[in-house]
Amino acid sequence: MQGEQLKTAPKGYDKTHEAVDLLRYKQFIVRRYFTDEEALNSSFLKEADTTFKRMRPFLDYMSEVLSTDTNGLTK
Repeated sequence: MQGEQLKTAPKGYDKTHEAVDLLRYKQFIVRRYFTDEEALNSSFLKEADTTFKRMRPFLDYMSEVLSTDTNGLTK
């Protein structure tokens, strides 16, 4: 996981919260680097497809939490 982080816990969250390391993120970046050799390999499209499928649960979760209110209702 990469992205800019706050130096401390965000307002309203205890600095000892079990997920404070994730709560401090201002942004979330999920990426996978491929070498030139991997990108030029005949199996690259299959590998890229597998990579996107593995990222999908995170993207689905973020879409859900960013498009609902605190009660879980669609905005």
